[in-house]
Amino acid sequence: MERSDLHRNFGFLIHDVARLMRVAFDRRGKELGLTRSQWWVLTALYAQEGVTQSELAAYMDLEKATLGRLLDRLEEKEWVERRADPVDRRIKRVFLTDRVQNLMRALRAIAADIRRDAVTGFERGEQEAFVDTLLRIKANLHAFDNVRGPAPVMAEAADD
Repeated sequence: MERSDLHRNFGFLIHDVARLMRVAFDRRGKELGLTRSQWWVLTALYAQEGVTQSELAAYMDLEKATLGRLLDRLEEKEWVERRADPVDRRIKRVFLTDRVQNLMRALRAIAADIRRDAVTGFERGEQEAFVDTLLRIKANLHAFDNVRGPAPVMAEAADD
């Protein structure tokens, strides 16, 4: 590929758009005293509250110890709590606390603002086609990735 073609390479574009969105999220999250990693954990829990720490680590593609440290910080802020599984008390399930609900509303509003800004000038049909295309690419990549298995679905968080 020629250097001049790089700006039209969809892999490069996806990475660059994701980077720009991360920068926007970082800037806005900092205003709330939140790191991007903490934001991602809270969003994942919002979509699938009550998962085990192991399930959450697998979904986020994090080492269990790394996620454990993130959860420790979120517990210190009283934003999440780990509870013993009712069937197997050795298993810990992770939940958002009531205290974090206002923060989650603020995060969803910020995310909606950033997404709205990102698609300024797009017709509704263009936005839907774009999302459909990304979902197809994601499904294709998961289908070819025999190691990771099926893609977790977290559409609820993306719709807020």
